[in-house]
Amino acid sequence: MSCEEEVVGRHHVLEGRIIKIRASTMRELIEAHYGVYGHATVELCKWTKDALEGKKSCYKVKFYNAPAGGSHRCVEMSPVGMVCSNRCIYCWRPTEDFDSFAPDEFNVMEPEEIVRGVLKERERLLSGYWGHAGARARVKEALAPTHWAISLSGEPTLYPKLPELVKYIKSLPHTRSVFIVTNGQHPEMLERLIKEDALPTQLYLSMNAPNKELFYVINVPVMNREDAWERWLRSLDLLAAMPTRTVVRITLIRSLNYDEKYLQEFAQLVKRGNPHFVEVKSYMHLGRSTNRLKREDMLSHEEVVAWAKALRDELERIGARFAYMDDDEPSRIAVLQNLDRYVDRWIVKPGSS
Repeated sequence: MSCEEEVVGRHHVLEGRIIKIRASTMRELIEAHYGVYGHATVELCKWTKDALEGKKSCYKVKFYNAPAGGSHRCVEMSPVGMVCSNRCIYCWRPTEDFDSFAPDEFNVMEPEEIVRGVLKERERLLSGYWGHAGARARVKEALAPTHWAISLSGEPTLYPKLPELVKYIKSLPHTRSVFIVTNGQHPEMLERLIKEDALPTQLYLSMNAPNKELFYVINVPVMNREDAWERWLRSLDLLAAMPTRTVVRITLIRSLNYDEKYLQEFAQLVKRGNPHFVEVKSYMHLGRSTNRLKREDMLSHEEVVAWAKALRDELERIGARFAYMDDDEPSRIAVLQNLDRYVDRWIVKPGSS
């Protein structure tokens, strides 16, 4: 560590006035095939790599046609990597080691610099595919990304200039969609996104617990722990009138939240948030989560589909009309669509440019 660096966490230092991921952590991330620029991270996910080789794209293409053109045109990134306000037990990332702090706006990079650095790092990660003769055309397409997924290795709403980042990404010539996935612990940032007309194309809220007791068991909040459930409920309430596409994502864990006795509580929360879509997916026994949960905690695709349909029926019973829209077996995920707050499933019509 340089004498000019001030430690601000396990993985972050302050260099001058700007936070950056410390050199030792950066080396570990690069060895794990991440790109790192300052305090931002980027990765080529399995689906991006598959799409580059002409294989299947991720379920979001099937459900919403995002990324338009295929998963190789997706940028999956975090504006402030390795920082999160939760320690979710189902997360495959090494969240036990993550830092937990809210960066000050004077200590972070500007959105333009983040985008520039992330794209440069992503280009480095893509460079290995130029040697695949069949992938060259798709690599060229990948260098003009149509989709940005702001959800990789940290909670995106902790980045204090998130509204400016979303606006800047939307201004890029090839951008067709921007997704943000949030744990809901920072409703004040969601309020800013609304107020500053900087909402993403689609906003995801993680809903992994049907009640307050399980919320603390599954999500393990470490910032604002005392009122973490109430803060999440504030985020849920914001979804109900948010002027953009909204999704509630439920991750099912057999030993914790899968039992049918929780369906009524889940349905009440979904009705309260009134999202356009509800994604129901199985926990996947991968990465660091294998130290916290068992392989048996995963559900089969058939179990996910059955649970999603049971949730649909419970929603119908309490006066919220949702239709079973689609599912994707490789990802063990199913999706419901809100009939009372209907939007077209397609962000970009399939086959359009």
